[in-house]
Amino acid sequence: MDLGTANTVIFQNDNIVLDEPSIVAIDNNTSKCIAIGQQAKLMHEHTNPGVKTIRPLRDGVIADFNAAEMMIKGFIKQVNSKKKTLFAPTLKIVVGIPSGSTQVEIRAVRDSCEHAGGRDVYLIYEPMAAALGIGLDVEAPKGNMVVDIGGGTAEIAVISLGGIVVQDSITTAGDVFNSDIQYYLRQQHNIKIGETTAEKIKIAVGAVIPDLDADEEPEPYVVRGPNLMTAHPVEATVTYQEISHCLDKSIAKLESSILHVLELTPPELYADIVENGIFLSGGGALLRGLAKRFTEKVNIQFHVAEDPLKAVARGTCIALKKTSNYSFLMR
Repeated sequence: MDLGTANTVIFQNDNIVLDEPSIVAIDNNTSKCIAIGQQAKLMHEHTNPGVKTIRPLRDGVIADFNAAEMMIKGFIKQVNSKKKTLFAPTLKIVVGIPSGSTQVEIRAVRDSCEHAGGRDVYLIYEPMAAALGIGLDVEAPKGNMVVDIGGGTAEIAVISLGGIVVQDSITTAGDVFNSDIQYYLRQQHNIKIGETTAEKIKIAVGAVIPDLDADEEPEPYVVRGPNLMTAHPVEATVTYQEISHCLDKSIAKLESSILHVLELTPPELYADIVENGIFLSGGGALLRGLAKRFTEKVNIQFHVAEDPLKAVARGTCIALKKTSNYSFLMR
């Protein structure tokens, strides 16, 4: 299970059995869960005072314990509803967590999974899971570097011999990109937009360099919303050049974090990384031109993993099969 700030992905027996937004809708009067995942996302920012939508994870860690438990329970129930058994199934779960998690945050994830019916709960750091999911040999005496840009955190790690040698976990990731876009549209176009629209803009025209190849260029995106001054409806056309300009500062933070990790990397592992390149995973890896920009900045080849959104979940699935062999799994 990849318990993400934006999406939760569950793999079972090598197949994706669930891929839903990490969001819960709760009835304010009864405190009961009305909807989770995609259904709750449709309600997000469309609610009345009787209903509230909660994203239980902030910056990669559990911010609302009860909502997180409801969400994990609901997702596990969805996956297991196909199997009819008399007794509750004994579940063996591997969950990805940010590499910068504190003991309290790790405990919160473990407790949530145990309350949701997990009998054997193993935890794995997300960059390690991403490396496994990409198909790197993490136990070899060679240096591999992974940059996993999720919704709440960006994880940068150098891995060798089944352990993380150097790592950095920063909160500049998908959610920050969304708020950058919201801020930019307020400042430049005088339009007020919500989180959901910002996400759509990022997917439609998200880019990090102002000059993309002709075949990569996305069509400009038309945004509609209220004018900040007059509250009249207005529309603006947003191009990928504008988005690359407004994400520039956040991407620069990622670059300096990558350089910081490389500075601390032992020279022999550094040589391996230069030879193999650096791998990008997570939803942020889908931003147009990201690998190109990083390659020019760091002078090391960057590769975007295939299906980067599912890399961490695929890695947890691989780890689940070999729980006895992998020393880096935490119980």
